[in-house]
Order: sequence, then structure tokens, then C-alpha cells
Amino acid sequence: MIDRDRFPADPWRLTETRYSQDGVSETLFAVGNGYLGLRGNHIEGRDAHEHGTFINGLHETWPIRHAEQAYGFAEVGQTIVNAPDAKIMRVYVDDEPISFDEAEVREYERTLDMRTGVLSRSFVWETPSGKRIRMRDERMVSFEERHLAILKVEVTVENADAPVTISCQLLNRQDGGDVYGGTPRAAKKTGFDPRKTEKITARVLEPVEYWQDGLRSALSYQTADSGMTIALVADHVIATDNEYSARTLVEPDIAKNVFRVQAKAGIPITITKLVSYHTSRSVPARELVDRCRRSLDRAEVEGVAAQFERQRDWLTAFWERSDVEIEGHDDLQQAVRWCLFQLAQASARADGNGVPAKGVSGSGYSGHYFWDTEIYALPFLTYTSPQWARNALRARVLMLPAARRRASQLNEAGALFPWRTINGEEASAYYAAGTAQYHINADVSFALGKYVRATGDDDFLRHEGVDIAVETARLWATLGFWRGSNGDATFHIHGVTGPDEYTTVVNDNLFTNVMARYNLRYASRVVREIEQDDPKAYAGIVERTGLDAGEPDAWDRAAEAMFIPFSESLGIHPQDAMFLEREVWDLEHTPDDQRPLLLHFHPLVIYRFQVLKQADVVLALFLQGNHFTAEEKRADFEYYDPLTTGDSTLSAVVQSVLAAEVGYQDLAKEYFEHSLFVDLGDLHGNASDGVHVASAGGVWTALVSGFGGMRDHAGELSFDPRLPADWPSMSYALQWQRSSLRVTLTRDELRVRVQEGEPVTFTVRGAEYWASADIEAVVPLADQGPVLPGRPRLGQFEDARREDGTRISASVPVITSTMPVITTFED
Repeated sequence: MIDRDRFPADPWRLTETRYSQDGVSETLFAVGNGYLGLRGNHIEGRDAHEHGTFINGLHETWPIRHAEQAYGFAEVGQTIVNAPDAKIMRVYVDDEPISFDEAEVREYERTLDMRTGVLSRSFVWETPSGKRIRMRDERMVSFEERHLAILKVEVTVENADAPVTISCQLLNRQDGGDVYGGTPRAAKKTGFDPRKTEKITARVLEPVEYWQDGLRSALSYQTADSGMTIALVADHVIATDNEYSARTLVEPDIAKNVFRVQAKAGIPITITKLVSYHTSRSVPARELVDRCRRSLDRAEVEGVAAQFERQRDWLTAFWERSDVEIEGHDDLQQAVRWCLFQLAQASARADGNGVPAKGVSGSGYSGHYFWDTEIYALPFLTYTSPQWARNALRARVLMLPAARRRASQLNEAGALFPWRTINGEEASAYYAAGTAQYHINADVSFALGKYVRATGDDDFLRHEGVDIAVETARLWATLGFWRGSNGDATFHIHGVTGPDEYTTVVNDNLFTNVMARYNLRYASRVVREIEQDDPKAYAGIVERTGLDAGEPDAWDRAAEAMFIPFSESLGIHPQDAMFLEREVWDLEHTPDDQRPLLLHFHPLVIYRFQVLKQADVVLALFLQGNHFTAEEKRADFEYYDPLTTGDSTLSAVVQSVLAAEVGYQDLAKEYFEHSLFVDLGDLHGNASDGVHVASAGGVWTALVSGFGGMRDHAGELSFDPRLPADWPSMSYALQWQRSSLRVTLTRDELRVRVQEGEPVTFTVRGAEYWASADIEAVVPLADQGPVLPGRPRLGQFEDARREDGTRISASVPVITSTMPVITTFED
């Protein structure tokens, strides 16, 4: 799945041994901290897929032009802004630029070190005249200092004297870019792909203040429509024993600090560039410039070396509480750590913003926040870095006013969170596979419940988080309706889309109903508990939300009567009320050049079939696994797995978890490895647009909940392991109720050690155990669960019949130029 000649296996580093400037490598070698992200563009700043510098939440708005308008459609789009680029540090020797397309490169290596958080590159370049230049550059976005990035370049002419020029630049690429570098390849590509960001043709960043003071340069802007402000200030430090001079230039969209050096053979030239970015939705750009100056002043007083040391210390602590170790597999270990590192880079310093689908590594999906955060990223954050999870949930709390307005617009009570957003307003222009996914409400509440359950952070729940539970429950109470009478009445939810975006606007989507049931029960329970345990906090809830005393009872009644589809004839849970009425899409005989389906078939073609973009019912089986039997899980998995295309990167991790649980252990490992290399191997062909953050989060879930068998249903920590046959052991860290655990799994036993905190009680396959700081729990294992051969196949549908006795058939849609002949019906 990955070229090991180019990317050798190393458990702590991702190293590239051959030069590249493709879009995928720009993503793989991006560095960020959750607020600021720098794509892995080379400092020469020339040809690139996307010269990207991204700041979480920095966006422009624009009017959505619907071909046919309707009431309630999203009216204002949002897209992430490409912030001014500070990465450029061009090097010229004898006035000839270093250009890898033409240069003779003797040595080359680029490395992302996940212990230090530093991206480094070193190479030796030989000029046509025989001069040998050794160059090394480094790049770091600080986790400690949210607004700080540091770039360094060291140039040495090894075998001759030569004039060397280093041009350090700040460049507004959003509004015109760099004529030297040409048009980014991403902008040249044509063709439909809904995963890419929208392109705004009008000017976005309006200049405000720009200046230079010595070797310090500043640019600042205000976005034309959203009104956001941004400032960046860069300082430059040169260290060399060679003679040099410095020249500067500043204009509204560019600032240059050019160093001209009379280099002597063997005497290095080092330039360090410290850059600070600040953004705001309301603060004037001039004040942001002052904040940038203070950030740089503080960093320079502490020293550059101290910043790199603090970065290493920060990551040491991160890995102590986050690492998952796989014995004997350096290739898998490297990929796992890369995924976990990407989660840190996407969320660590989001600090009240959401976690974008691509983090701050690219412009894919326009920089929007989705349900991905709550279901795929927050479990990792909750169990390893709870403060980051709290910050992400606070972002949802801050969205509640907009979510209330959205619910009202759709004639519902409570709040409806946006399907995709940056500023809290709905930005999805396609309702069928977008805003109809009301399940996001339950996803947010589910993440809230998981966070509070795992951390014991009742303070957050009582004073902020409970508002999410109340307002989302209210929406289900009005969106759903009762059918039947007396004791036979059931509660239904119609006209919604579940996680599977190949089946839209349906009645009684199982995932939605199951998660809504959780949402209603959770809201009722926490409101009652707060009323009993903390009357003052309860009064605050009533004041903030207008809670009526009878609402929890209504939520409980709806939850208990929630309709959960089930087919007696097939023995499975239909994905929705009409799902089984469709015929099956024969994926086994669908040509590879017609995948993914969304790029080759009109939605109406796809919607007519039983075919899944991603796991839907299977995801419900995992998240609410205590409400399904082992037999139901296996039957559902075997039915839906052959129907799932995996066109979504969110799918394989969930399929891995359930495959492991029901016994398809080889298949579980296959799905896991696919998820593991989604970006590293560019398996979905769009890694160039940024890291698939949710898939990276799912990798952790597949390890800990899939192979590790960890669950916390109803607030009880439990384990039922499924260690792959060729893994000697797996070990991971876990935060549970303010205690830090280390869990180690081998084929024969499970060990749980409390590294810090109070003793912890848990179960393993139904038996109760406990561990403390003094006593490690050692649990013998007779096996690693059931083992089933192969994988479920479409052949199971040969004799499958619906409730009315009609046969379900499988086929692939074809394009014909002749009128089809309708044959007589045969059952």
C-alpha cells in the first residue's frame, strides 16, 4: 500500500528518500497544531499541487447559487481561506535558483519526526560549474505556542566560494499567488469531485496594514465578505561568518527579506524565520499585528532552541498518554503513529474551534466541520487528551444559537446542528445527502455522553454540555411522530438520511432511530440527575433552555417506543423502512473504473439500489452494541458487508471493529490496514486535498475497540480482545475517570496497570477485575474470540426473499442505446 523504497519503515519517523512535489507528499509532510497548518511544500515555493497555509476557522463567505431555490436551503457558503504563505525561503547560488527539476541532486532526504514535531529536509546539490552545495531546512509549528511557526535553512557551499542569495518572503497566494511559481496544479484540474473546496474568483483578503521594521515584516488583511481579520509578522535572524547584506521590500500582498552573502567554502549560512499568525472574527487587524509582535518578542526572549526543546517535551507527554504499540511490525507502527500524530496536529490547539475534516493540512471539504469529529475523532481525544475533547464539545455549545435558529427554520423545536459548517451556520447546499442527516444531533450528544462518562467531568455537563442534550432531544420529540394506539403505539422518524449517503431521505433509518433513542434517554437521565443532585445547576438549565418539568417524561416515552426496523424473513435489521424493496447492486462485478460510484453515476441511479457508501447499520451495532445480540450483529454484518463500497474513508474502520467482534478476524485486519494507509498510500485518490482526520481517529478506535475489545456501554469499562494472529502483543494508554491506564494484550493474557490515579474496576468477558497503582491486573485469556473464515459474499442473496416473498436480485446498472425488453415476471 506504500512504496517502501521511497518511504522506508521507521517506527518514529516518516522519511522520503526521493524528491517529490506531488500533492500527496504535501499532505503527508504537513505540520500543524490544530490552529495553524503548513502544507509540506518545499521552501523554494515553486510548482505545487496547493501552496497551503491554513488557519482553523479562517473563512470567507459567499452566496450559494441554487439552480432551483426552496425555502430553508442554505444561502451562504463558507470556505477556508488560504492564509498568506510564510514558507518561502528561496536559495540562489551564482544567481542560479535551486530547482529540483533541473538540479543535479546527489543526496536527498526529507523526514517528519513524530517525537520532535519537526519536518526536516537535507540534500546536496551540484551546480553545472561543479560547486557542491549542502542544504538543510527545518520547519515546526509549535504545540506550546499556538500562534508560532519556526523555519530554518542552512546553506553551505562545500568546495568553492560563491555568492549566495536567500530570499525570504511572505506572500498572499489567495489573491493572485506567485507568478514565479505559476498556477498550483490543484487549480488546473478539471472535472467533478464534491470532496474538493469551492474556488472563489473575487478578491478575498483586503489589505489593511503592512510594513517592515529592520528584519521584521508584517502583513494584515480583512476578508471581503465574512469580515474576519488576519495578521502575520515574521522576524529573521541570520547567523554566518560570511559577509552579507540585507534588503527589504513590502507591498500589500508580499514582503521580502533578501540576504546577499559572499559565501566562503565550507562556511555555513543559517537563517531562522520566526512567524506568528493571529486571526479574529471581530478584532481589528491592527490589534492582531500587535499580538503577533508580542508572540515573536516572547519567543525570541526564550530563544529558538528553547522552542524546539519545548516541542519535544510536549510530544513526549503526548505519546506517553496516546501511543499504541504493536510488537514486531515497524511498518504498521510507523503508520499508526503517523495517524495519531495527525490527530494531534488537527485538534491539539483548536481551542474552542471545531476539528475540520482535513484538520489544517489542506482545503478539502472547504475546511468544514462534520459529524466526523464527534464519532471518529473525539473517542481518541476523550480517552487520551480529555481537555482537547472538552474544547471540541465547547465548539458545539457555542454553535447552539445558530442551531436553534436552524431548527426553527425547519419547523422543529430545540436545535439542529449544521451538517457542514465553519461559523455555525449551515453551509451544505445539497440536502439529500447533507442537511437531511439529522443524526448529527444524536452524534454530538453521544460524544458528550461518552466524554462525561469517561472523564467524570460533571461540571462541564451541568453548566454547558447539558444544553446540548436538552436541545437535541427536543428536536427528536417534534421531528418524530406516533403511529398506532394505546400499548401498540410506536415512535417513528421519517424523511431523513443516515450515515450512508448512497441511500437518502428515507423513513425510519435504523442508525438515526437507534441514536435518537440514545439521545432522548440520555437527556432525560442527566436532567433528572442534575435536578436531584444540584438544584442550583438545574435552575440554570431551566433559565437557559426554558425546560418544562414534563419534557423528560415525554422523551422517555418516545425512546421506549422508538421503532427499530427488523426483517423476520431475512433475520436482519433493514437499514430503513424501504431498504429491502430495492434490488442489490452487484459490487463484485462492478468495474474498478466505475469506482467510486459517486463520481460515475447520478445520485438517482445509486439511490435505487441496496448499495452503501459507508457502514450504516454496522456503525449503530458498534456505537450501541449493548442493544443488539451477538447473533443479530453477525447476521447484520454478513448482510451489509458485501453491499458496502467503502467509497467513504469513514467505513473501513467500523467494518474492522465489527468484523473483529463477530469473528471475521482476517477481514478485520484487512479493513484496518486499508484504513491505516488511506493517506499514506493515497488509497482513495484524494490525499492531496488533506489528511482524512476521521479515518485517522478511526484507526485508534479499530486498535483499541476492535482488536483491544474495549467498550464502555452504560458507563462500565469492559474488554473482549481480538488480537491479530501475527501480532505478539499490543499495548496502549487509556484515560478513565481521571486515572491513567496502560493496557497490554498478548494472545494468552490481558494486563491492566494504573499508572496514575485511583483504582479502576472493569470486566473482561463478563468477569469483574480491578487494578491499582500497586497491583496490576493480569487476566488469562483462553482465546481471542470466535474465528470465521473468509468474508461474507453476495452469494447469500441468491435465495434471499422479502417479507412478501419476492426474491432480491443483484445487478450492475448498465447504459444501453437500445430499448430494453421487459420480460414476464418470474419470482
